[in-house]
Amino acid sequence: MKIATWNVNSLTMRLPHVLDWLAANPTEVLALQELKLTDDKFPHQALAEAGYQAVAFGQKTYNGVALLSRTPATDVVRNIPGFTDEQARIIAGTFDGPGGPVRVVNGYFVNGQAPETEKFEYKMSWLRALRDWLREELAAHPRLVLLGDFNIVPEDRDSYDPVGLAETIHHTTAERTQFKALLGLGLTDAFRLFEQPEKSYSWWDYRMLGYQKNRGLRIDHILVGAPLVPQVTACTVDRVPRKWPKPSDHAPVVLTLA
Repeated sequence: MKIATWNVNSLTMRLPHVLDWLAANPTEVLALQELKLTDDKFPHQALAEAGYQAVAFGQKTYNGVALLSRTPATDVVRNIPGFTDEQARIIAGTFDGPGGPVRVVNGYFVNGQAPETEKFEYKMSWLRALRDWLREELAAHPRLVLLGDFNIVPEDRDSYDPVGLAETIHHTTAERTQFKALLGLGLTDAFRLFEQPEKSYSWWDYRMLGYQKNRGLRIDHILVGAPLVPQVTACTVDRVPRKWPKPSDHAPVVLTLA
């Protein structure tokens, strides 16, 4: 079973990329972020013709998340229950998987803009609410996968310039503490279960030849619940779509479960 995450930075623009990638990389569940479209404009028909169903939670111009899958999603949840939020950032669903159902929680985490700003405080409160809800989700669904664009660099090795960018957005101690708190719920960073090449990133700025110079960040993550850890056989970043014309600034991250 393959489960992947990809911030497509506008599904309207990147739908051909998504279809091409799925054709080359058959995936049971693909979590998308930054759809940047409303639900009525979601391309259900084009995806159905490619063999995928979808549940979406869109928003005009900004944000938006979706789960594309070969089998129907059940028990779908949109946004964090009990947390008032006008932004479309969370969608969760349950899917058939090897060894039993797999709960997939797809998030487009708050960017935060800069420390000591109102948007950063929103990020912290959003992360706290997410953690409180996930504690309940894990109790009900131990076979859980949390994935998406976290907008957090967990460690120095996940940044092209950890010294120059220390305590800037994505790199702050506060954000890293929140990431560790998610792991403290019993989740594991699937990417770090394996030896990975140095300077492995999932996002590169469009400016200043960011991709060509590998000036990147690893901010797209897949965390798995304890029962799934023994089933994880691979977790990789697929850099191929980042080389395509007019790409997203993010690359897909792919989890393989035995």
